[in-house]
Amino acid sequence: MQSEDIELAVLETSELTTFPCSIDQNLRRTNADKTKTPPSLLNRKKRKHRIKQGPCKTLIPKQGLITTNIAKYWHQRYSLFSRYDDGIQMDEEGWFSATPEEIAATHAARAGSGTIVIDCFSGVGGNAIQFALKIRGCHVVAIDIDPWKIGYAINNAKIYGVEDNIDFIVGDFFQLAPFLKADVVFLSPPWGGPSYNKIQNFTLDLLKPRDGYSIFQVAQKITPNIIMFLPRNVDINQVEELSWLSSPPLNFEIEESHVQGYTKGITAYFGYIVSGSPGLYKLSEVATS
Repeated sequence: MQSEDIELAVLETSELTTFPCSIDQNLRRTNADKTKTPPSLLNRKKRKHRIKQGPCKTLIPKQGLITTNIAKYWHQRYSLFSRYDDGIQMDEEGWFSATPEEIAATHAARAGSGTIVIDCFSGVGGNAIQFALKIRGCHVVAIDIDPWKIGYAINNAKIYGVEDNIDFIVGDFFQLAPFLKADVVFLSPPWGGPSYNKIQNFTLDLLKPRDGYSIFQVAQKITPNIIMFLPRNVDINQVEELSWLSSPPLNFEIEESHVQGYTKGITAYFGYIVSGSPGLYKLSEVATS
């Protein structure tokens, strides 16, 4: 199959539907909303090229109050996005899946200048924004299968002033991967919601939409330089096993990140972006105000 046979549904920022939204409220979708096509994609032909950059407007589904499911995360909003009050937008899933901003910044610091980074499960854009913001000459490809999330990510990137450095693609990473090239791949696949905290030993087969081994192998065909953000209770032995999926095995480093005294996740670095000795395990305290 040739690359021109792939049709990508790509959002044009100049054509997004705009609705009023209070920054003191948040956005909620019902299950029915999730199955509907956003207004900006109705009756649109799919395009085969990258996003056309333009003035960014806001794609917003049904507006609602903070739900009980995300009240905990509401109190952490400034650690997720320091510029939250400037109009940051998230759906309910975005609240518990967005990487805390300071951790996302540490991920970006490892990628190196002048790089192309693919954020394979970009969600509402937290990591993509930090890659574009912190790395000189970096260009980011932000992919998500949910067009609503890409709409939020566009809005959020505009707030940070980095929308011109990010290509936003609505699509399935696994279908797109054979046609992608990059210096670094960032993986933060869905952890299965807040219930992951109740699991004593989080195994890689619990990741979505495929198990961690499958996701890693697909990413590895793009580049050996992989950053993978995982739950704090992930099985470390399984993470180490990922390095052995290559021949010769990849260098790897595992970092434990803390925000305001709480462990927020494990970051695994693979390939040439590993600092220090291969196979290193270290703790990293990420302090936020």
